[in-house]
This record gives sequence, structure tokens and C-alpha cells, in this order.
Amino acid sequence: MNIPPHHRTLRGTIRYTSDKPERLGQERGREYFMMTDQSDGNRIVHAHCEIDDAPDVIRDVVLALAPDGRPLDASVRLTVGGRFEGMAWMRFGDHSAECESYNQRDGRISQRLDKDRPVGLGAHPICGDALLLRAYDLAQGPGKVFFPNVMLTSPDHRGATGPLLFPLGFGIEYVGHEAIEVPAGRFDALHFRYVDTAGGLPEEHPAYDVWCTADGNYIFLRGSVGGYMQTRYELVELLGLG
Repeated sequence: MNIPPHHRTLRGTIRYTSDKPERLGQERGREYFMMTDQSDGNRIVHAHCEIDDAPDVIRDVVLALAPDGRPLDASVRLTVGGRFEGMAWMRFGDHSAECESYNQRDGRISQRLDKDRPVGLGAHPICGDALLLRAYDLAQGPGKVFFPNVMLTSPDHRGATGPLLFPLGFGIEYVGHEAIEVPAGRFDALHFRYVDTAGGLPEEHPAYDVWCTADGNYIFLRGSVGGYMQTRYELVELLGLG
């Protein structure tokens, strides 16, 4: 007898390309991700990320999210320039965050931060940039909200240092509902923008436009970063596995 699974899994691929005039349209990386919504309401995200620009970066992330999108636990492993850079395990309680990590610069690090569970964890996979947007309450309509309680696994914009816990605040601007087309197909989308980062980043992050599915799943569809980064991200494949 076939028993239907009590979970649903999606698999996707995101392509990174350059928007710089001298490299317009050139592929500069890719990401393969898988998301499983379990019967307990938690979402488990696996992401393998590759950045080709020197020094090249390979990042593997496993992230568990509660039904409201807040992080439960995560693991991150980094290779930079073809060399092991670091790895970390993180766990989030209602009023604390802890991390055990090892990296080439600092060696072994143990962190415990006594603060409320962050509204999101930026572990640097591009698919996760859409999942963080669940923090914005769509019922209030278009507008901008600043969220002071977020965590990154690296303050580097490529996520190429650490990993460790780095507290941060940023604003999310909801622009509105749009229909967009990407290589993976045509979708009803929500358009957001990341703005107003605060928390001591080594370099201010340019405004970052993100489009995600409007079906409540917050699947990443498209992203565009201006300024000195000038990078575009697009969903090129999306498969439902059950």
C-alpha cells in the first residue's frame, strides 16, 4: 500500500550573473537548493552555493526554520580559494543563540548571545534571502520596516569569512505584487527591497531587490544588487519532489 508522505520537498537551481558592463550576462556562480516542509511545520533547507569570482567560494548550508520562519538551528561549511575556511553549528533558543565554530583565522570559537531568537538567519545562500522576507507583515501593505534582531553567519557580502554569529539590523521594504518571468517559468511574485543595514558591516551593502513567490512559500525568483556589486540572481529550475 502506498502511503502519501507527510512532507513536501522542492528542489531548485539559481544562477548568478554579472550586471557590470564589462561582464554583462557572464555567469559568476550558481546555487542548488532543496526545501522540505515537514509534518511538524518546520522547514529544512539544504543549499550548495558556488561563487566563481576569485577567490572562489563553496558554501554548504543546512538550516532549520520554525513555522513562523525564525531559525532553529544551522550548520555551515566554507571553502575559499580551494582551501577549507571554516565550519560552524548554531542553535537558537527563545532567548539565546549559541555557536560552535572553527575557522582558519581565529581557530576554535564558542559563542553564546543572550538575546531573543532572531527574526531570521542570513547564512548567505540566495534562496535564504527570500525566506527572511517572511518577517514582513504583508497585511500592512507596501512600506518599510526596520528589523534590529537578525543574525548573519558572516559580515562579508559573499559570506566568505567565518562562519560565526554576527548580529545585524536591516530594513525590508515591500514594493508590491507583480507577475514576473524567469527561466524557471512565469510566477505571481512579491517584490521586496533590502535597505538600511545597521550593525557594523565592513562595507555598506547596496540596495538589494528581491522577488519571491506570492503563494506563501517565499521561493526565491529573482534578485538584483546595484552599487559596486552589480549582480543578478535568477531561478532557472524548480521541481516538486513530493
